Amino acid sequence: MTDRVFLDANVLFSAAWMDDSGLARPWRLPGVTLLTSRYALAEAERNLETDAQRARLRTLTQGMTLVDAPDDATLPGSVELVAKDVPILLAAIESRATHLLTGDRKHFGSFYGRRTGGVKVMPPAAYFKQR
Repeated sequence: MTDRVFLDANVLFSAAWMDDSGLARPWRLPGVTLLTSRYALAEAERNLETDAQRARLRTLTQGMTLVDAPDDATLPGSVELVAKDVPILLAAIESRATHLLTGDRKHFGSFYGRRTGGVKVMPPAAYFKQR
C-alpha cells in the first residue's frame, strides 16, 4: 500500500530552507504519494527568505498533488485547532491522506500518533523512523 503523506507548511519550509535539508527525505521515499495544499504552500513560500529557497520549494512541490479543503468542511467530532491550522487538517482529510506530517508541536502535538478524520498526525522524525 502506498502512503499518502500530506505535508504541513513547516515541513515544506524546512525542506526548502537548505539545499541538503534532512526534511527533504519524503521526496526520496519509495511508495509515498506526497500531498499538500495551496494554503500550506503559500504559507511556506511567504516565510522563506531568498529566491533560491523559493526556487527549491517550487522544485520540490512540482510532483506533489495539491488538495484544498472544501469551503463547507468542518472538523470531525471534538477536534479543536487554532484557525490557521484548520485548513491544513481539513485538506489532509479531504485528500484521503494516510499521514499528516507536521513539526507544529504546539498546535498538533496533542494529535501526534493518533488518527484524526482518518489521518495519522505525526512529526516527520516519527514517520521516518517507521519507514
